[in-house]
Amino acid sequence: MSAEPARESPSVQTLLEALPYIREFHGRTVVIKYGGAAMREEGLREGFATDVVLLKYVGLNPVIVHGGGPEITSYMQRLGMEVRFVEGVRVSDPETVEIAKMVLLGKVNSDIVSRLNRHGQPAVGLSGEDGTLFEVRPHPDADRVGFVGDVERVDVDVLNHIAEDYIPVVASAGTDRDGNSYNVNADTAAGQVAAALRAYKAIFLTDTAGWLADPDDSGSLVSRATVDEVESALDSVGGGMRPKLGACVAAIRGGVSSAHIIDGSKPHSLLLELFTDAGIGTMVTPG
Repeated sequence: MSAEPARESPSVQTLLEALPYIREFHGRTVVIKYGGAAMREEGLREGFATDVVLLKYVGLNPVIVHGGGPEITSYMQRLGMEVRFVEGVRVSDPETVEIAKMVLLGKVNSDIVSRLNRHGQPAVGLSGEDGTLFEVRPHPDADRVGFVGDVERVDVDVLNHIAEDYIPVVASAGTDRDGNSYNVNADTAAGQVAAALRAYKAIFLTDTAGWLADPDDSGSLVSRATVDEVESALDSVGGGMRPKLGACVAAIRGGVSSAHIIDGSKPHSLLLELFTDAGIGTMVTPG
């Protein structure tokens, strides 16, 4: 009677499935836009930190760009300030920009850096204002959204220098040529950073399964789309998904091989998207 062949455990199968992806991504830069539920829940915050540290250990170069929308909204409400959005972009007067910078740099950025350090990889926190990392121009709809800036230039020398030894953690704020401060949408900033670095991938964490063709139908997930298909659909997309898709377009047009929108409320969604055959969410490709 012949012996049955040994069966690999699920854990070993997962590692074997990840191996070709680890080999493919080794030495590559991955820009991760961090936000949504993954930033709000303690367990997900810890999971995100361990996932990013793992990426660094297996040879990738992660660069984190983050916002802090819910935290900013919470502080504004405590201060009795009006909170308004236009097509997913926060309407920002000078006081809003001041609150945003306080929350992003004083609370959110330092927390991310601290967690990464604690899990074994040194990280450096900075904003778009540090080392003139971001040079911004007023948003095209400045008459409606106020002091919101679009990233005009990214100083990749700053990021490349830091990324040699550390994980850069970038808060989405910036200044124009005259030194005026602007609130910068984190999705938009991440797309521009990915393009400027010629990153291999750009990944956007959100609170939905990805891009839904019908926002009210969870079964309408668009799992894969070309940049031309996304661009042609942008005018019909509203809410927070619009800047994410726009950032995907900017990243791909800038030379990024693929951009991904994934559900950050699922534990270890970052690893699932990068290192498994199935992946999750929406992937945008050049063609």
